[in-house]
Formats: sequence, structure tokens, C-alpha cells
Amino acid sequence: MAMVVLVTIPAKEAKKMANILLEKRVCACVNVIKDIDSYFWWEGKIAQEKESLLVIKTKDSLYGNIKKVVKENHPYDIPEIVGIKIDQINKVYLSWLNVEADAG
Repeated sequence: MAMVVLVTIPAKEAKKMANILLEKRVCACVNVIKDIDSYFWWEGKIAQEKESLLVIKTKDSLYGNIKKVVKENHPYDIPEIVGIKIDQINKVYLSWLNVEADAG
């Protein structure tokens, strides 16, 4: 089954993280959506960061690998890592994804 994993990261770190994920073959594709203004609670107050959103396309069997890679390379103490299983997908795209996302 296919999965999309969402990760927010400081904008200056996005390209590096995308390349690490691809080099480790834990995903087939990473989209970097730039210039996200994130507002969140941190240490008892509202904080703001300029971030990028990584949209990572992978197989659900590789979710654990992605979590490990992100945690090892992310500058935040608590990185956002959200996996969403996909039940509708273009069959040709899924075939490509299954070939390219292969940490095996």
C-alpha cells in the first residue's frame, strides 16, 4: 500500500532532508513546499517558524524507516512525522513508487 508522509522542517534544512531520504531509498519522491508560516505551542507559549513541508511518497512498509531517518537528521526535539495511507492511487504511479522506494 502507498503512503504519504508529511514532515515540517526549518526551510534551510528541507533540501538536505529530502536528499537524505532519497539516498536512503526510503521513498520514491519528496515534494518540498516552501514558505510555510507555522504557529504552534512550544514550552508554554505560542512560537512561530518559517518552515517547509516535505510531502514524502513511499510504501507503508517503509514508514518506520522514514521515522528513523527523520529523527536522526531533524533539528527539532520533536519533529512532526505524519503518515497517511493512500487507498486510491494511479496504478502506474504505484508501480513506479514500489520500484523506487526500496530500502531493501
